Amino acid sequence: MKLQWLLLVFLVLILVPDGFGDKVRKLKKYRRHRTTSTTTTELDPEVGDDLPEDGDGEKDMYSMLENDEEAEEEKKKKKLEEEEEQEAKDEPPKETVKDNGIPLHDPCAKKHCGAGRVCELTEEGEAECVCISTCPEEVEPRRKVCSNHNETWGSDCEVYQMRCWCDRGEDGCRGEKYKHVHIEYYGVCRDMPECTADQMADFPRRMRDWLFNIMRDLADRQELTPFYLKMEREAESNLTRRWSNAAVWKWCDLDGHPHDNSVSRHELFPIRAPLMALEHCIAPFLDSCDVDDNHRITLKEWGKCLEIEEDDLEEKCEELRDD
Repeated sequence: MKLQWLLLVFLVLILVPDGFGDKVRKLKKYRRHRTTSTTTTELDPEVGDDLPEDGDGEKDMYSMLENDEEAEEEKKKKKLEEEEEQEAKDEPPKETVKDNGIPLHDPCAKKHCGAGRVCELTEEGEAECVCISTCPEEVEPRRKVCSNHNETWGSDCEVYQMRCWCDRGEDGCRGEKYKHVHIEYYGVCRDMPECTADQMADFPRRMRDWLFNIMRDLADRQELTPFYLKMEREAESNLTRRWSNAAVWKWCDLDGHPHDNSVSRHELFPIRAPLMALEHCIAPFLDSCDVDDNHRITLKEWGKCLEIEEDDLEEKCEELRDD
């Protein structure tokens, strides 16, 4: 812009009559004075004396040059704003951006589906849990599982898949009894010794000890959340809380998805299946906890099964989950 202004002045000096160049030089000085002076509005005397006489031409020229610069700056600013506005219009909302037809924001990311179920999107783009269509074929014998019906299944996936089919009333369900099929233990089914009356009578004590020792071991390894840890420390120093705190901790831990304040036989899997081969009394013991045979164990039933006074049980699951 400055270069254009200098060229214009040069042409004026060449083309206009003699004497006009002096006025232009004074005009330049006047303009320089206006842009650098910040303490006064008075004109340079040398310039001010000349401008009033017939300064309309010079003032018009100055105004023209100044307005040209302002117009150019305004044009650039407007163009930049238009480009930014166009970019904003061209960019689609983040939630609608797709890659190969799949939304980058996956609704299934926060959808929890239980075992034997997977999350799929409906035609409306909503997240929905459906039964897994096929299970991977397992060749390792140790991957096989034995169910509560004393049937050997190819994998735990097949058991969970059957539960889902029966729960949803789909064609793959073998019958009503499979609605509550669950895994007894890993490996092929085999004959298990019966649990004697004496073993059953002593089992609640052994179970209480086992739960507390597991809780203590996790605390030593710093694998408990702060609230669980606080309960464990209380149990260490208060013997009356030892069994009840361990019982509440494990019951809340087992009450997974959904958190419905009851533990299903399916949710007992983490303590049932791994122990079955070593503790053959675990299965009849846990079955005895479900007093009303509704396939769910409440905290009251859990405490009674472990021979813990009901008054010593305080449900703190919400605090544990929030923590």
